Amino acid sequence: MDRYQNIGVIKVNNKSIFKTIRFPDIILDENDIYVTSVIGDRYDLLADDYYQDNTLYWIISKANSHLPQNSLLIPEGEQVRIPANVADIINKYKALNA
Repeated sequence: MDRYQNIGVIKVNNKSIFKTIRFPDIILDENDIYVTSVIGDRYDLLADDYYQDNTLYWIISKANSHLPQNSLLIPEGEQVRIPANVADIINKYKALNA
């Protein structure tokens, strides 16, 4: 999923810019998966492993706000929640950014 595909574009001073992106709250689900990070783990690699789509890295990142948000890298030894309700999260994302 290209997370920019449904984001509107506005013109400012003859420049095209994307509108602000909003992310949905990611509710805890009993089917969520929890893993302990190892050296080299990244949000995009985990998204590829669990969702077969590395562009969904933002779901794992948003669900783990206690982890650094300024990098794709995840520190070693951290508990990482992998949300299970991906379709619902994507639908909420699309609705927020329609």
